[in-house]
Amino acid sequence: MTAHRRTERVPRRLGRLAALAALLVLVAPIQPSAVASSHATNPDSGPKPTIVLVHGAFADASGWNDVTERLQKRGYTVYAFANPLRGLTGDADYLRTFLGTLEGPLVLVGHSYGGAVITNAAIGNPNVNALVYIAAYALDEGETLAAANELGGHPEESQLLANIVTRPFPGAEPGNVDVYIDPDGFREVFAADLSAKDAAVMAASQRPAALFALGTPSGVPAWKTIPSWYLVASEDHTIPPTAERVMAARAGATTVEIRSSHVAMISHPGVVADLIVDAATSG
Repeated sequence: MTAHRRTERVPRRLGRLAALAALLVLVAPIQPSAVASSHATNPDSGPKPTIVLVHGAFADASGWNDVTERLQKRGYTVYAFANPLRGLTGDADYLRTFLGTLEGPLVLVGHSYGGAVITNAAIGNPNVNALVYIAAYALDEGETLAAANELGGHPEESQLLANIVTRPFPGAEPGNVDVYIDPDGFREVFAADLSAKDAAVMAASQRPAALFALGTPSGVPAWKTIPSWYLVASEDHTIPPTAERVMAARAGATTVEIRSSHVAMISHPGVVADLIVDAATSG
């Protein structure tokens, strides 16, 4: 009887060990080098930098979908980073930590507030070869988003402040609230060159930014030491196009200007992808 029990326990233990081994495989961290190797090369041009796309306020990473698809088809490894939108310092630290998990050269791309995040997160990372700003905030040291909107002297080109909705959120510091674009004005402010249907979906699914995230002074800007590219959206009603031109010029950025709303990566994904590839191949 005793021998019979032992013969049953052995396979049970082996089964448990096999299950544990399978679980460890599932939860083991993905090695960045393994991820990069799946898309980062093609037979024509050799190794390519990894592209990290950073969305801004009132949006999410899905806004990069068409750009991501185009870059992947050209052999690039792409990450559409989930920007917390909780505060410039914390958001930049979060991105900086994420970048530390990636190997090899990097190109950072920021849209809108995401530009402020990459400007701060790239500091101290020797792997960042280029910064790309898509209708974005390329802030100078000590500058806030509100101050940047004054650059060029035409803040009235932005319709954002007239179309803001705020809501409280748990754990907020006194005076801090979540900021949204009023759905009734979303298309005109943010996505005027998209269809009414697509803009309505974006308005319904927009992610708010904490008010304090939009008012925090920037740190030392990475564009002072890292080559930069900038896409100016001449029909932007979120960031004044005049301010975009000033930010691009003072960063010494290679600049293109197109007739686009604020969401150029959605309405003109091919132009945006080409600018990113230009930055990625410049070295």
